[in-house]
Amino acid sequence: MAGGVEQKRSDTVKIAKARVIKPLTIVRQRLVKDGQTCDRCGGTQLELQKAVDRLQDALAPLGFEPRLETQQIDEPTFNASPLESNRIWIAGVSLEDWLGASVGASRCCAACGDSDCRTVSVNDVTFETIPAALIVKAALAAAAHEQARH
Repeated sequence: MAGGVEQKRSDTVKIAKARVIKPLTIVRQRLVKDGQTCDRCGGTQLELQKAVDRLQDALAPLGFEPRLETQQIDEPTFNASPLESNRIWIAGVSLEDWLGASVGASRCCAACGDSDCRTVSVNDVTFETIPAALIVKAALAAAAHEQARH
C-alpha cells in the first residue's frame, strides 16, 4: 500500500509542475477580392499552415502553442496601401522585425490588379511568398523573447 501512496505523490508533483500553455498569436493579413486572393498570398497561406504545424511540436517545450488568426482586407483598403497585404505579425510584432528583414514591393497579379505587392528580404534574398522556414524562425524568436519576459 505504501507504494501506491508514493505513486500518488509522484503524480501530484508532476501535475503541480505541469506548464501552463500560453498562446503565441500569429496574425496574417491579406487581400480578398470576390472571394479570391493572389498566388503570392495563397502561397504564403500554405507556407503559414506548414509553419504552424511545425510550431506545434517546436513550441510545446517552451510552453507555447501557435494560434493563427487570419484577417482579410478589402479592395479599397488594399488600393490605399497595397503593402498591407501578405503581412504577418507574431506576438504583436511584425515578421520583418523578428527577422531583421526589410519590406519591398514587386508587381503582382490576379486579385491585386496592377499593384506592387509586399515582398520580404532577408540577407539580400527577396521572397514574394513567405516560406515556412522564415515564419518558424520568427516564431521561435518571439517565443524566446516572451519566455524571457516572464
